[in-house]
Amino acid sequence: MMDVPARVAPARVFIQDVAMRDGLQAEAVFVPTDDKVAFVDALSRTGLAKIEVTSFTSPKAIPMLADADEVMRRIERVPGVEYTVLVPNVRGVERALAAPPDEFNLVMSCSETHNLANLRMTRAGSVAQLLEVIRLSTEARVPANVSLSCSFGCPMEGEVPATTVLDFAATFLDAGARGVTLCDTTGMAYPSQVAGLCRDFRARFPQAMLTLHVHNTRGMGLANALAALHAGVDRFDASLGGLGGCPYAPGATGNVCTEDLVHMLVLEGRATGIDLPELLDCARRLGVLVGHELPGQVVKAGQRLDLHPVPASVAQARARAAAGTSAPAAA
Repeated sequence: MMDVPARVAPARVFIQDVAMRDGLQAEAVFVPTDDKVAFVDALSRTGLAKIEVTSFTSPKAIPMLADADEVMRRIERVPGVEYTVLVPNVRGVERALAAPPDEFNLVMSCSETHNLANLRMTRAGSVAQLLEVIRLSTEARVPANVSLSCSFGCPMEGEVPATTVLDFAATFLDAGARGVTLCDTTGMAYPSQVAGLCRDFRARFPQAMLTLHVHNTRGMGLANALAALHAGVDRFDASLGGLGGCPYAPGATGNVCTEDLVHMLVLEGRATGIDLPELLDCARRLGVLVGHELPGQVVKAGQRLDLHPVPASVAQARARAAAGTSAPAAA
């Protein structure tokens, strides 16, 4: 009999919610600062490992997050939860240090075309900028994570070679970044591809913190997360309610949904440290906060064993069966 390789099973899976940054930045209506602060505080009580709170990008570029400074000053920081912020450049780092986060998240694309479209600069320009940010983060003793967009494909170029992704990861890890996030920015990934790249990353950088950021654009978000889990990945970005999306993926439904991902992990017997009912309560609140329905499924259908009342007709049918009588004929 052929031996089947054992699956790698992380002891704990760390869930990192990005709705307050990646989700809100794409919304059409500004969410008031008080509501943002209260919502981050509510998320902090669910057991999430990390919350991406906001972005220190120019308010002109992302007006929905123009209150980043105040939000970071006012949130209540819960021990055991990491609070990360996106910083695009040195100016972003300088602003963020007024209320230091636990981590800086940096972003660039593995695709030249996507980087030019999204960040208005070449990949070489992004690398130079982010290396300076990593230098400053090291001086400030705030860890840096680099999110590599389009790690699994570009909607304008097509396939992105795995060697390209891994070489960019090496550049930033060698410079002092503590971790890398492999991002399926436009939902082009598929399970065997995800598993292969994650295994290759682990083999080349066994000590690096690896996160997977998947989108559900083509309905494969949870399948891709499960493939990464079986490949040994223990950190996942997700967005409450599935909020968010990418302007370069028409029809995109956004990030994989946090509560749907946690629900799957619970059924798979994986520890997350998250209070799922409390997380579902937050998802319901988020829909009200942004003023529209969100793509998440579990918040609509309930957890797998949230049972429904037995219809009265069933009790009547049982009584008839016990009495040996047949059901009345349909009219």
